[in-house]
Amino acid sequence: MNDNNIGEAVGFAAGGAVLGGGAAATLGGIGVLAPAAGIAVGIGAAPVVAAGAVVGLAAYGIKKAFGW
Repeated sequence: MNDNNIGEAVGFAAGGAVLGGGAAATLGGIGVLAPAAGIAVGIGAAPVVAAGAVVGLAAYGIKKAFGW
């Protein structure tokens, strides 16, 4: 029995990406500051959206692992 559902996995990834985009828009310019090293790194929206997609796929994996 093949219970892999690509459409559902894509839905979870897309939902996570949307939530990541919303978080990036809400938080504005996200940055990391390391005063001791004298550096500051700005993080754009794209990595946050990608991280959201990864979290969405992780949620899908957990759902499949528990058989929900």
